[in-house]
This record gives sequence, C-alpha cells and structure tokens, in this order.
Amino acid sequence: MLRTIRTESAPAAVGPYSQAIEANGFVYVSGQLPLDPSTGELVADFEGAVKQAIENVISVVTASGSSIEKIVKINAFLTDMSRFGTFNEIYSTYFTDHKPARAVVEVRRLPKDAPLEIEAVAVIQD
Repeated sequence: MLRTIRTESAPAAVGPYSQAIEANGFVYVSGQLPLDPSTGELVADFEGAVKQAIENVISVVTASGSSIEKIVKINAFLTDMSRFGTFNEIYSTYFTDHKPARAVVEVRRLPKDAPLEIEAVAVIQD
C-alpha cells in the first residue's frame, strides 16, 4: 500500500509529484529545494539555503511518522561543488551521531535556479 505524505511545514510540490511517498515501511522524500514554506521564496544565501533544504527534508520525514534518526539515505545535488565544504559543515550539525548513507553530486542546474536540492529515504517501521 502506498501513502502520500503532505505537510504545510515544507514547501508545496512545484510540479506533478508528492512531497513524499510511504511504501513498505519506508518514506521516499522528493528533492527539497531551499524554499521557505511560509513564503514559497528561495532562500538567497548559500548557508541559509543548505539549512532550509535540510529543514524541509526533516519536516517531510517527520510528517510521515519517522524522524531524522531514521533517515537511511541522503542524495544532495549542488550546482557548485566548490561549496561542498560549506555544505558538509552545515550538514554535519544535523547528522552528528547518526550518519546516513549519502551521495553529493554536482549538477548543472536545478529548478528555480536553486543552489542545491536534497532528497532522502527514511525508515518508518523498525
């Protein structure tokens, strides 16, 4: 059985997709841009953008009934890999003891010309 996850604590989907889908005890979170959910606006500075994208992921994961500690995989897409150090520094403040599997790749362009996008997979049931 599939369940669509939707929360006002994260930005609404900017296309024909769901914020997340639960399937077989996992939640698959769609790529989250650094959009402020209260305004729909892109966070301008890179450090703030990283925090906002991570917070959006956490909001969707939490809405599914899971938690940050149950995230098993993160995929991050950066438009400028020279910012990897800054990304990693901020990311490490969210994932301290628990470190999900992760990939970070550079891409040419993202929707709304965002500087990054983050997607995740989390366990809902143990």
